[in-house]
Amino acid sequence: MDFSLNEEQMAIRQTCREFAEQEIKPIAEEIDATGSFPYALVRQMGELGLLGLPFPEEYGGAGADFLSYCLAIEEISRGDVSVGITMEAHTSLGATPFFLFGSQQQKEQYLVPLARGEQLWAFGLTEPEAGSDSGGTRTRAVLQDGCWHINGSKAFITNAGTDMTGGVTITAVTGRTAKGRPEISNIIVPRDTPGYVIGKAYKKMGWKASDTRPLAFEDCQVPEGNILGRPGDGFKQFLLILDAGRVAIAALSVGLAQACLDEALSYAQQRKQFGQPISKFQAIQFKLADMDMEIELARLMYYKAAWLHMQGKPYTREASMAKLFASETAKRAADQAVQIHGGYGYMDEYPVSRYWRSVKINEIGEGTSEVQRMLIAKQLGC
Repeated sequence: MDFSLNEEQMAIRQTCREFAEQEIKPIAEEIDATGSFPYALVRQMGELGLLGLPFPEEYGGAGADFLSYCLAIEEISRGDVSVGITMEAHTSLGATPFFLFGSQQQKEQYLVPLARGEQLWAFGLTEPEAGSDSGGTRTRAVLQDGCWHINGSKAFITNAGTDMTGGVTITAVTGRTAKGRPEISNIIVPRDTPGYVIGKAYKKMGWKASDTRPLAFEDCQVPEGNILGRPGDGFKQFLLILDAGRVAIAALSVGLAQACLDEALSYAQQRKQFGQPISKFQAIQFKLADMDMEIELARLMYYKAAWLHMQGKPYTREASMAKLFASETAKRAADQAVQIHGGYGYMDEYPVSRYWRSVKINEIGEGTSEVQRMLIAKQLGC
């Protein structure tokens, strides 16, 4: 077993760490307070090749491996998780479906500008009545006269309404199988398509600088060729997309957890009570030690899941474990970071307040903790 990173992976991690320290962290408090989308940062990330890291150079990407991409997500999220989720949702959910399932023409038309960072893209899976029950999609698409007529709605969609957004790929019921079950397909909907209505941004507890909106489709019409892969393959496609996305969310959670430890340790070394830094008290030391231990375990778990993915081996179980453990580790880390700060941790002037508000969604997005436990139990044969 070799746990070392290669030169390219270390270089990408270092580049992202420096970018997070120099460009993201200085404005993280401001963009959280204002809820403003960080266009300048996202464009810089595009110029650095970070929005197309795992895609081949022939499609405008950086040609990096999947672990490199996860390392980048961790470091960017360590700077600010709103920026991290913008990058993750664009790459894992927005661009990856084109790379995995798109035709050559679709790759050239859609993937290239996404990988270059010239545009963002969204993926519309969740609906008001279809969250954890992702197979319960109610959005319908009917093929008439060479066009898909789409009617329905989506909820909690990331990157759908920015000025850089090129469009969204949505799941829709396009028919019935031989057994009478809904046939789900993935359909490409460019931004300016008539009948595609982008709702107002949600007011959120955390991830305030990321773009999250509801979407509506009112007899929205797109050409027949705007289907991704074959009709009826949508369910199978998004299961594959979500497996990889969960590993990336695990990396994002590790980045946030590491930021909690960074701030808690720094504060404990500076804050004095009873004549000495509180880091000298065993009660605080144990909190910091537990945080460090759990973060390292979560990091190793997403490393393993990413490695399995790169080897072409099954990794559904490991992806769910990584996402589940890392997201819950981040929540515990945020809680302890606030506790170590005491009353100051409750004040928005300190980053740990922002971390604590932002961490809960990690246990919900891209499959709740309950869904991850169901998936792990299924792998056990339950």
